[in-house]
Formats: sequence, structure tokens, C-alpha cells
Amino acid sequence: MILTKFLLGRGLESLPYFFEMSPSIPTLKYIEWLSAEDMHAMSLQWLSELEFITDEHQFFNDLITSYTHELIDSKYFSRNRDLIDKLSKLLKNNELLISDIRAHENNLKIMVDGIDQLDEEKAYKKHHRELDQQLNDHLKKYKAVKSKLFQLIKQILKKKKQRKQLKE
Repeated sequence: MILTKFLLGRGLESLPYFFEMSPSIPTLKYIEWLSAEDMHAMSLQWLSELEFITDEHQFFNDLITSYTHELIDSKYFSRNRDLIDKLSKLLKNNELLISDIRAHENNLKIMVDGIDQLDEEKAYKKHHRELDQQLNDHLKKYKAVKSKLFQLIKQILKKKKQRKQLKE
């Protein structure tokens, strides 16, 4: 998905690639590989998205702190705690992905050094595909947790508004 958005955004719709459908997730199979410049640009895009998630996580922490009393008091305490735990785990995974992608970026020299290192280049390309898949999986999980968190906060705000209206 990230690769598709990247390709479309760069006018590379005609690159030969196709999706292999499986029952769970479509898998991207490459017929021709991206250039080193394209892989570099993708890596920078990934880092940008992950760094935004890190910033957004700080906002979620502030939001959770603001509504701690309601989250603890709720009859759904265990569900709320699980959701917050998932968010924390996703942040740790986010940090690991950032670290992996930065290391991957530093190894890009293998692709552009002008020396034929077929095994290393093949391993680099394989790692790039794996990072793309890991990022896609991470973003799907993150968006699901983010959506649930917003629904939870929305419920809390509705209850607060109802209580306020009853008091008036």
C-alpha cells in the first residue's frame, strides 16, 4: 500500500509490478525493481510517517492523561487498559521501525557504490521489501488502535456532556 501510494505520487504508475492475492493480505511481487533513488525517497517517506506517529503519540498521551479518571472509573476499565497497552506497544514498534529504516538508509551505499556486490544488493532489496511490509502492517494496526481510542474519548465526552446537562 505504501509502495503503491509512493509510485502513484511519483508518476511511476507504469512500473511493472502486480499484486498476488491471498486470503488475508495482498502481497506485492516485483517484476522490475526500483532504483536506488526511489528506495531512498521511499525510506524518507517512511521515516516522515513514523516520526509523525511519534508526535501524534504524545498528543494521545496528553489526551489519556486528561481523561484518566474517566478511563479508570469506567466499567470498561480492562478494555481501556488493553487499548492503552496496545498503543504503547505500537510506539515501541514505531521506534524500532525508525531505527531499522535509518540503518537501512545508511546501507544504501551498497546500491550506489558502483561495485557489483550481487548478494549484498539482493539482500538490501529483500530487506527493503520486508520493511515495506512491516510498515504496512504497523500502519494498519496503528490506525485501528487510533480509531478505537478516538471512539473511547468520544464516548467519555458524550457522557460528560450528558451529566452536565442533567445538572442544569
